[in-house]
Amino acid sequence: MPFDPATLRYNDAGLIPAIAQDATTGEVLMMAWMNAEAVAQTLQTGRVTYWSRSRQEFWIKGATSGHTQELVNFRVDCDRDCLLVTVNQTGAACHTGRRTCFYTEVQGGDEVEVVKLP
Repeated sequence: MPFDPATLRYNDAGLIPAIAQDATTGEVLMMAWMNAEAVAQTLQTGRVTYWSRSRQEFWIKGATSGHTQELVNFRVDCDRDCLLVTVNQTGAACHTGRRTCFYTEVQGGDEVEVVKLP
């Protein structure tokens, strides 16, 4: 059965959350938003494409930074309202320069930085 991006459950802004995970290590790298066109572009090109809510434009991961995400697998959750893209990540996934956006952890009520800048 062919995949149709229109069958996904987008929010009122026409967006769906997409979680990026390293295809080799399983590490969760980041979360960003896609619209139907970003989904289609990602599947067509193999370069993960998001929708930037702040800039109101498409954002091909790594187009300006060189920190690219090459699509390995594209998964849809059971409710069709969240995506999981497994990727080959080149460079940092986070705009802070860290490998992952999830670099802080709550430990015993304190927020602790667990992934330092390289």
